[in-house]
Amino acid sequence: MARTKDPAVRTLLLERAARMLRTREPITLRSLVDGTGVSTMAVYTWFGGMDGMWKALRQEGFTRLAGRLAAVPVTRDPVRDLTALVAAYLGNALDHPDLYRVMFDATVELEDLQAADDTLEYLVRAAGRGRDTGRFRADTDPLQLAIQSWVIGHGLVSLVATGPLPRETLDHGIPLLTALFIGTGDDPDACRTSVGRGWTWRSAQ
Repeated sequence: MARTKDPAVRTLLLERAARMLRTREPITLRSLVDGTGVSTMAVYTWFGGMDGMWKALRQEGFTRLAGRLAAVPVTRDPVRDLTALVAAYLGNALDHPDLYRVMFDATVELEDLQAADDTLEYLVRAAGRGRDTGRFRADTDPLQLAIQSWVIGHGLVSLVATGPLPRETLDHGIPLLTALFIGTGDDPDACRTSVGRGWTWRSAQ
C-alpha cells in the first residue's frame, strides 16, 4: 500500500527553509532536511526538487496572507474595514516574519501569480465600498487607494518585522491612514473613529 503524504512535512520544510534564509545558512537539499527526521526524498515528493520548493515557499507567504485577510469581517463601515485589512497585513507579517522576507523576492517565481494579486483585491473592494457609500470622493480610484494603503502598511512592517525598529512604530499607521483617508474625502471625525476601530484588528488574531 502506498504511503500517505503528510502535509505537516511540507509545512516543516517550508518553515525550516524560511528560517535558514533569515539566518543566512547555506540551503542545500541535505542541509534542509538535516535534523528534521525526514529524508531528502521528501523534498522531491512535495516540491519536485529545490526549485519547486523555492516557488512553494514564496507562495506559502501569500497563501497565509490571503487566509488572514479573508478572516477580516465585512461591516457597514468600509473605512474601518480597509484599516482592518491593513492591520491584518501587519499581523500576518509579524506572525510569519521568515515567510514575509520571501514573499516579495521577485527572483523566485510564484506558483500562482493570481493568488498573490487576489490579496490586494481585498483592499480594492473595501476602498470601492468607501467610494460608493460616499465616504471617499466620487472620483476615487479604488485600486490606487488600496495601493496607497498597502504601501503604508508594508513600509511600516518592513521596518519592524525585518528591520531595526520596535513594534510601537506600527502605531504610526493610525495617523498615516487617517491622513490618507481624510485627503481622499472622508469626514475627519468619522475617519478617526473608523481607523481606530479597524486598527484593533492587528492584535485580534
